Amino acid sequence: MRLSCSLGSLLSINEILSCAKTLSETDVDAIWVPETWGMESFAMLGAVSAAAPLPRIGSSIVNVYSRSPAAIAMGAATVDTLSGGRLLLGIGASSPAIVEGLHGVRYESPLKRVRETVEIVRLATSGRRVDYEGELFSLNGFRLLVRPVQDGIPVYLAAVNRGMVRLAWDVGDGVIFYLRPLDEMRRTIRAMHKESGRRIDVACQLITCVSDDDGGEAAVERARRTIAFYVAVGDVYRNFLSANGFGDEAASIYGEYRSSGLAGVHRYVSDGMLDALAVCGTPKSCKKRLGAFRDAGLDLPILQFNPVGDVAGSFALFAETFFGYDGAGSTKHDGDGSRGAAAGGGGGMP
Repeated sequence: MRLSCSLGSLLSINEILSCAKTLSETDVDAIWVPETWGMESFAMLGAVSAAAPLPRIGSSIVNVYSRSPAAIAMGAATVDTLSGGRLLLGIGASSPAIVEGLHGVRYESPLKRVRETVEIVRLATSGRRVDYEGELFSLNGFRLLVRPVQDGIPVYLAAVNRGMVRLAWDVGDGVIFYLRPLDEMRRTIRAMHKESGRRIDVACQLITCVSDDDGGEAAVERARRTIAFYVAVGDVYRNFLSANGFGDEAASIYGEYRSSGLAGVHRYVSDGMLDALAVCGTPKSCKKRLGAFRDAGLDLPILQFNPVGDVAGSFALFAETFFGYDGAGSTKHDGDGSRGAAAGGGGGMP
């Protein structure tokens, strides 16, 4: 099975590039880079594509409010050209907190905005003249001067709630889940394949922490803190988890956050919540736990690297655990080694 990695906001730019270079010596399917309120996505993806010349590269995610659809298309075409045709374009609606609080844009009509953005990006990157009349966007008379290498850049939609999940299966080449309980994700994947009548590439970014101390306790602690942070500050994830089996935990985490801040919120992440949302512990236990997520129907697990202690040492253990990296080269992980399986058609598409 294909296996990807997300290098995110806990790392510096130089650390991301160093980790990407290491991953390029393995058979990692893709390297994904997020955009929140730190690094700008397209610039970072261009740098990662140079540091890691073989794996596919993905945005997880570019939100549809901080750039116009045409600007997203230009960024995607540029990075796809720089990378030699390796881009996976992950886009989504983000959240009101980021869109309004950071970008100063009204968070309105997210489903419609994502749908129209996908349509415009595909039109613009096809090389055709951009004439588009939608409910939110009206464009006419332009043709991009740069063409991507890929005939169709695969588009992945980040999805939490049911409406966005359905939209991903309707218009996306793939879907990206995050903080989705294992059992609920299994049911959703099965239901959407049946309901939609089509298959798309199903990815999920998994909070992943590895340590080789006694019982992997340091990794477990790191995972609890990461989960608790998202539940405390993220209304969308907190509400979704509350509705899907973790209402008590979500309420306790949020209550503690409101009264005392983030310092102690992780103690309310139960063992059940940890097992449902994360891959953490010793190398042996992490590989076993990853198998449960694969069995849920994921086509593409995206392992979100969360450093435990020193970044360099932690990433060396992470790369060895999941990708067989030995510091002098690599051995294949226990999947099929099918790097780039999503090329051209978005992976999993009939």
